[in-house]
Amino acid sequence: MFNIQYIIFFVVPGGAGGKGVWGKLGEESDLDAAIDMKDPNYDSDLLDDDNIVLREITPESSDEELKNSITFNILEYYEHGDTDEAAMTLSELNIVSKWHLITQVSVEVALEHKPSQREMTSVLLSDLYGRLIKQKEIAQGFDIILANLPDLILDTPDAPIVVGCFLARTIADDCLPPKIIDFFKEKNYSDLANQALIKAHNLLNIKHGLTRLDNVWGVGGSLRPVQYLVRQMNMLLDEYLCSGDLQEAIRCILELEVPHFHHELVYEAVVDVIEAMNTHTEISMCKLLKALYDAIIITPEMMNKGFDRVFDVLDDISIDVPLASAVLERFLDKCINAGFLQRDVLHKIPTRASRKRYVSEGDGGRLKEA
Repeated sequence: MFNIQYIIFFVVPGGAGGKGVWGKLGEESDLDAAIDMKDPNYDSDLLDDDNIVLREITPESSDEELKNSITFNILEYYEHGDTDEAAMTLSELNIVSKWHLITQVSVEVALEHKPSQREMTSVLLSDLYGRLIKQKEIAQGFDIILANLPDLILDTPDAPIVVGCFLARTIADDCLPPKIIDFFKEKNYSDLANQALIKAHNLLNIKHGLTRLDNVWGVGGSLRPVQYLVRQMNMLLDEYLCSGDLQEAIRCILELEVPHFHHELVYEAVVDVIEAMNTHTEISMCKLLKALYDAIIITPEMMNKGFDRVFDVLDDISIDVPLASAVLERFLDKCINAGFLQRDVLHKIPTRASRKRYVSEGDGGRLKEA
């Protein structure tokens, strides 16, 4: 005898069944897709939302990769000299938040190059300001450079001086405010950083410093125009009087590489003494000229020629500085005692009888022989 079991289906006309039934044929395809992000069947492509924008994001490159790329672009810029081209190539780098690296790397690369490339770097930073990098990012770049100076001097011994020049030039180009120097001083980096900040401060505070900083990197040796050399000598003398840094003044003189024109330095130094009419300037200039004479940087011939040029124009100088002769005699005594001038130089000073002077207002301002 067979045991037959029956399965009974309940069919609800016109419906899909109720609880415990399988539902309408094909209904399983109408099920809503999973919208729970934790569901293993979740598919973001099923979200049909016009407000969602999908885009590819490339993570920002590492510091090392960016530094290598920026260095490559800076070296290319030294070849073509086109700041627009440099800006375009730098903008194409994968930089998201590390724009300060442009300032940092540009200056660090320039430290190991000649003054002409340093000038190009200053021009580039000025052109990139407001276009690719902001004031905050330039300041951040110099902040890192100042902190890195103990390492930078290993390859560039005069790095503090060069960084100081870069900082001063960047301020002169209105890329940074002058008060940034005081801000950096408060951070107490190192003695090397202090040297750089003092250099920048002195360059900015000498007479017409902002204008003269346009030529802070020079243009090249004996081919430089005479007026340019005169400006450079005046600038280094002003900076020396401001800072009292004898070694830095000597370094700047040697960097000009114009020994045939050292008589101009002597002339400008003596004229500064006459116009200043104070003991501090006399002592400082005497100290500088003696150091240059002892180091055979200024030869006796150049020294005498410089003083002779002052004697030749003493009458004209006396019009603006009536006590010019007395100040000059006093300064000559200091130089003679220092040992780099002979006492017979005093006989070269034009005698009072040979000079013309203005008489009192009561005489109508006429010229007469003294």
